[in-house]
Amino acid sequence: MVTSDSSVTRDSPAWADRAAARSRSVQRSRIRSIEQAQTIVAAARRLLETEGSGFTTQQLSKEAGIALQTFYRHFASKDQLLLAVFEDFLIEASARLAEAAMQLPDPVSRLRFYISSALHSLDGAQGAAPKFVTAEHWRLYQLFPTEMAGANQSFADLIEQELRNANQQNLLHSADPAADAWLATKLVMSVYHHYAFAPSPADTGDFGERLWSFCLAAFGGHLPER
Repeated sequence: MVTSDSSVTRDSPAWADRAAARSRSVQRSRIRSIEQAQTIVAAARRLLETEGSGFTTQQLSKEAGIALQTFYRHFASKDQLLLAVFEDFLIEASARLAEAAMQLPDPVSRLRFYISSALHSLDGAQGAAPKFVTAEHWRLYQLFPTEMAGANQSFADLIEQELRNANQQNLLHSADPAADAWLATKLVMSVYHHYAFAPSPADTGDFGERLWSFCLAAFGGHLPER
């Protein structure tokens, strides 16, 4: 629950800050403005599961329980709303991965988890999310390159941090952790985008391990001998 204006400013995602800045009520109640924006984004995510990205703003306002003008106070267009949904989805997914990896014993184990787990949502657990991410990714990138780069960076940051940790512990030998993390992220994204629409492998866990083996070699590591 939000308890203060400062906590909202500190913890709210970038899309929520942009939505609040558009609202005329920002001076009267920044907290309420961000809460309304989050309600709108949550409604959009529900509609994506049932209607795909073709839902209308009228459907959105009904789903969110708001007037249409309230939507436009927070988002200049449907594309800006889809950008917010995209950012919300990727930041949430990265946070979920980071939390799940906290108990793993070393940076190499955490890297393996991040990379090999990236395909798990293709098993159907996330509904329409993989197809939405894939279909909208490059279209939104053309419209909002800075914001989209920032949203994708959340996963790359996880990889880079563990590469630096692994280097310090002499477990891996990445010459440029930032560049290697960026390349690994693009590779994971490419595989994810491919299988979002193509028939997925029978065992995504096995394919995730193959993806990890490829990245491990690129990071200067070696698979344990069997």
